[in-house]
Amino acid sequence: MAESEEKRTGGCRCGGVRYELKGKPIWVAHCHCNDCRRSVGAPFVTWGGWRTDAVSWTTIAPAPHRSSAGVTRSFCPTCGTPIAFIGERWPGEIHIPVGTLDDPASVEPRAHTYWSEKLPWIHISDNLKKFAKTPKEGGPLP
Repeated sequence: MAESEEKRTGGCRCGGVRYELKGKPIWVAHCHCNDCRRSVGAPFVTWGGWRTDAVSWTTIAPAPHRSSAGVTRSFCPTCGTPIAFIGERWPGEIHIPVGTLDDPASVEPRAHTYWSEKLPWIHISDNLKKFAKTPKEGGPLP
């Protein structure tokens, strides 16, 4: 299947919010930042970044919440599942939690971001790149 024809689907736990993603993700990474941890209630979150125009809501759209300056997080208005992140620092991108994909194994993480905020009891032995913050804000850790 050509990249432009590649499609993925996903949605929230209750099925109220469903989406379709067209094309390959721009990137996929595990985020260890405190904001993501608090927003999803997990020690880290695996996100995929797609072009904003690559996502279409096939049922209801998620409910947006301006969680901090320049950041809008969206959730299912019924069950509360985190569905999307849009940050002004990444214009033209929407970030989707990989765990909400119908086939989360269809994408593979390439890095860890906000490694500097990783919980001390998380021990990861993969060989993925580790960025203190994000590639735009800080280089790989030694």
